[in-house]
Amino acid sequence: MNAHTRALAAEACGTFWFFFIGAGTILTDSVIAGGGLLPIALAHGITLAIAVSAFGPFSGGHFNPAVTFALAIAGRHPWARVPTYWAAQLIAGLAAGFALRVLYDRAITAIDSTHLGTPALAFDVTPAAGIVIEAILTVFLVWAVYGTRVSPLAPPIAGFGIGLTVMTDILVGGPLTGAAMNPARWFATAVPAGFFENWYVYWIGPLLGAAIAGFSIRYLLAPPPDLKT
Repeated sequence: MNAHTRALAAEACGTFWFFFIGAGTILTDSVIAGGGLLPIALAHGITLAIAVSAFGPFSGGHFNPAVTFALAIAGRHPWARVPTYWAAQLIAGLAAGFALRVLYDRAITAIDSTHLGTPALAFDVTPAAGIVIEAILTVFLVWAVYGTRVSPLAPPIAGFGIGLTVMTDILVGGPLTGAAMNPARWFATAVPAGFFENWYVYWIGPLLGAAIAGFSIRYLLAPPPDLKT
């Protein structure tokens, strides 16, 4: 197995893990009338932190088309590998979504009420506002990915800075947009749930935020050559 194939396998495994636990927690919380937003944020954040730490050495631990796109813009990921990374993320995400559909088939009420854990806009959030919120949250996520893992000056904290960023983003944005920050995270559960309302928010918002973050990294945050290791 060559390095690129290994990287795609790592992206697929990490994406499946992250989405299965993240969306699965939303479903479980709905079934048992659990603790609401905080456990959901913790589940997403902790799972992503561990998955990035486990698979990051093989693929970079993106698990998100927006992150891959941002790092390509920043000059930290080959453009030629963007389509294959996106394919791995979307396919693994769908696998997680359909696995949850089968697992929770007995809990139809939970599936219907949460759309299988699919991010959605609050009733008073317009699509335009949703795009802005998703873009801002994605900027924070990409900055965390770069600053704690990709940068040659990154501290040795593995994926936990990234996971904590997702957790805090969800605490703020979860009640507003679901805080996807990730087109694949929306896609993974939207397809098996058959729920496509405001679908464009979850593509435009994260990719717009990724572009902003990618350009800011490339032209503002990247260390000068004499500081690179």
